[in-house]
Amino acid sequence: MKKLLIVLGLLVLTGCVAAEESEKGDYTPGTYFGYEVMEGERANVKLATIVVNEDGFIESVFLDATYNKDGVPHTKKALGDDYNMKPTSANIGVIEGGAEWFEQANSLEAKVLEEQGLDWLTWVDEEETTTDAVSGVTMRVNGLVKAIEKALEEAK
Repeated sequence: MKKLLIVLGLLVLTGCVAAEESEKGDYTPGTYFGYEVMEGERANVKLATIVVNEDGFIESVFLDATYNKDGVPHTKKALGDDYNMKPTSANIGVIEGGAEWFEQANSLEAKVLEEQGLDWLTWVDEEETTTDAVSGVTMRVNGLVKAIEKALEEAK
């Protein structure tokens, strides 16, 4: 009887481990890139890099955008506080004290990672390219979202 209980216990434990190990994400492992060229007065390129782990889950998200400051090319994340978005963000009144571009991009990255994609995204006004689905983000995100979509499409 004791042997039978031990065997049953091992079978149950083995079944639990197998079920956990079989859980797979929606994506193919690898590193994927997406970009969106933004035309017009704010011409720049929005960039997304997404890393998918061996289990098919998004492991990391990195967003950035090109930017010319005083005729010198940079990225908005590289500029950090020197991008100077915090005062404008504070004036909007949604984020107390405002938030720099890189801080808002970090919030969007975290949301994509947490939700494992963009299925959660809802637009407040697509013409204005704003969303209220990410706490701490007041900037226009349409170009970043398109870059993310392109990277995720490659990852499927």
